[in-house]
Parts: sequence; structure tokens; C-alpha cells
Amino acid sequence: MKTGSLLGAVALISACSFSVIPEGAARGASDQVSDQHSGQQLGEWTQGISDLDQPQSTINVNPAKAIKPVASDQLVKIGGNETRAVGVGIALGPDIGALGIDAARASGALKSFRTSCSSLARREDNSGLTQGQDWQQSCDAAKAWPENDANRFFESYFEAVQIGDGKAFATGYFEPEIKGSRVRNGRYQVPVYRRPTNLLDVDLGLFSEELKDKKIRGKIDGTKLVPFEDRGQIDDGALAGQGLEIAWVEDYIDFFVLQIQGSGRLALPDGSVMRIGYASQNGRDYTGIGKLMRERGLLADGKTNMQGIVEWLRANPQEGMKIMRENKSYVFFNELTGPGPLGAMGHPVVGRVSVAADRQFVPLGAPVFLNMEHDIADGLWVAQDTGGAIKGSNRFDTFWGAGEEAARIAGGMSSRGQALIFLPKGTFARLTGR
Repeated sequence: MKTGSLLGAVALISACSFSVIPEGAARGASDQVSDQHSGQQLGEWTQGISDLDQPQSTINVNPAKAIKPVASDQLVKIGGNETRAVGVGIALGPDIGALGIDAARASGALKSFRTSCSSLARREDNSGLTQGQDWQQSCDAAKAWPENDANRFFESYFEAVQIGDGKAFATGYFEPEIKGSRVRNGRYQVPVYRRPTNLLDVDLGLFSEELKDKKIRGKIDGTKLVPFEDRGQIDDGALAGQGLEIAWVEDYIDFFVLQIQGSGRLALPDGSVMRIGYASQNGRDYTGIGKLMRERGLLADGKTNMQGIVEWLRANPQEGMKIMRENKSYVFFNELTGPGPLGAMGHPVVGRVSVAADRQFVPLGAPVFLNMEHDIADGLWVAQDTGGAIKGSNRFDTFWGAGEEAARIAGGMSSRGQALIFLPKGTFARLTGR
């Protein structure tokens, strides 16, 4: 590829119809239904946990204490850029010790925070809230801090900060397991592709300050940068014969759900498991089919969660295939041989501990405290992932792990509440001069 061809293609990018690519795994690409009251986005699967039968193990016996939000006139705004945390305003929240954090949740958060530390000091914080050195003291302390005393760790090294109005909206994701094979045979006909070598990532910020943090994906066609093939074209064989298949799966709908989650497990015929993780995405806009199906009146009352959508797709295979193709986004995978699934930081995400957030508003690696309508999501999490539709302040996607229970909780998670971000002590004073 000639560099001059790419530069020429990007020179006219503002006049083109390319979409900005989603960050992180596609599982964050939940339904983008505008909520007029909070400005948040509704999840792909919208039925709440309270509408589902809950086994006792899913009930949070230690729900979070209520958070009294700081009034908007008390927020301190730094600069005029409202596309990141400092621009929408920040305020000190309550003392961490007063939040009543469950000891087990704090212990799990300490473990995941410790894992994140290797990246915290060297990653650029897009939110504008922290600098790499801000995390050094807490990360040094975390190395040997006893996990059975995790609450004291967070109380000693962090302060709670409200971003904007603090009004949170949370959905859920999980690691699905579906039937697959390393080789194609009669039952396994749906390909799982690795990232194509001609798929290009373009950082538009290299060409214009106005496009900072904006990226697109595409491919070179002659001297032009053009969109990559969409879902329908790929399903019809656009990538066949290129040796990109890393596995084959039995069921297209199961694989479609796995692509939304961004990682998963393939149960192989010999009883072993192959784990696959997000490698890239074709750069096309994500369209949540749940929104389409609701708008068209296809889903009955009580069937607007993940399980209800899948049920309808199976009952209406031809129309269901057409609807799935309306989501032009397509995810590519690689095989995971170590711990995982991996989040946007490159570290393993942990069920009931890791949460996806918008890096423009939350430093990746930061602890996050949620107090939600559905108590099961209450408590301390660690922001270790991002997602295509996890956008805006206080928008989160909670990770629930693998298995049937995780799928059920994630599929029904759609909850509102309040959020606080834990930042190293002294951060608020450094930012505001207070």
C-alpha cells in the first residue's frame, strides 16, 4: 500500500459517509435508543432484572446506600469541551467510608485494580481527570495490600467524584458459550473470521485537531479509502477463500449474539473449549436490532429482553436473517490462550467486577461505585472495558461472566441510578484549585 494513496483518501474524509468506529468490543454496542430524560442510551435488551425470576444467588444482600447527588450549580467545569469529563463538570462526592461498600465486592475490585495498574501509569487519560503519576501511590500500595482489608485501601487512597449529574444507566454483557468446531463439517457451516489483513484503522486526529479521538476503518481500493464489506456481503462470502477462518460454529443466531458480546467460548466436539476474543470490527455502523424490532411491533410485551429477541428470530428465520443483516457491523476474532476475555485495557475482565465505560468520562482502570434501581448491580466495579454504544458520562455496561445465570442477568440488565468515580486523593484539588 502506498502512503500517498491513504493520505489522499483521508484528505476529503469530512465529506464522506464513513462512520466513526466503535471502541473496544462490539458487546458494548447496545441499542442506541435516545432517552429524552437523561440523555443516556437504552440497552439492546431492555427488560429489567425485576421482571425475571431471580434465583437467590443473584440477589445482592448488601445493596448500596443511597447517594445524594451534588447539585448542578456546585459542579466545577474545566474548559469548554463537554465531550469529556472535565468539561461536563465534577464535584466531590461523599466519603468513601460512608458508602457502605460490601467487603467481598471491595476485595474483588482490589484484585482487578491491581491488574489494571500496569497500564494506568502509562495510558493517556482521555477524560482529562488524571495523569499517569496520579496513580503511582495507590498502585504501589495495592501490590501487597491484604484483600481482606480492601475497604480500607480504597478509603485511604481514593476520593469519590461525581461526573456531571451523576445519573447512571447500566446494561449488562456476558461471555456466551456456543457450539463450534476448529474444522468445517456438516453441522458447522458458519465461519468465525480473524481480522482481514486489508482492514485499515485510520486515526483522523493525525490529520486534524478537530477530529482528535475520531477513528474510522476501511480498505484501500486503488487510490481511495472505501468502506469495508458489511455484514450481508461477508455472510454472502466476500471473505471466503482467504484462509481467515479460525473456527466454524453451528448456529448463526448464537454467533450473532456472541458478536454483540465481543467474546465467547466455543464448545468443541471433543469436549474441549476454544475461547475467542474481539480482534477488530469492520468499521460499519452498529444497529441494535432490538430497537428495530420494537419499532416494528414484532416483540410482545415481556419479550423485549435478549431471550425474547432470540426466541422471535428462531420462530421467524427468514425475516430474522433480514433484520440481523440490517446491523452492518461485523466483528472479527482471535483465539485466546491465556486469561480472558480481555477488555479494552488488554487485561482480563472479571464477572461481577469489571465494567465497560466511556473513556472520555472515566479513566480506564478507575474504580466505579454504582447505586442502581436493581440492587444486584450495586457496589464497587472497575472500569476495564469500552463499547461501541457505551457513550457519555455515567453510562456503564456491567460484565457478569459466563454461564446461564450470567446470560440471564446480563440479558435483563437495564437499570438507572447514581454513579461515583474513585480517583486518587488530591485529584479534585489539583484540577480545581480547591
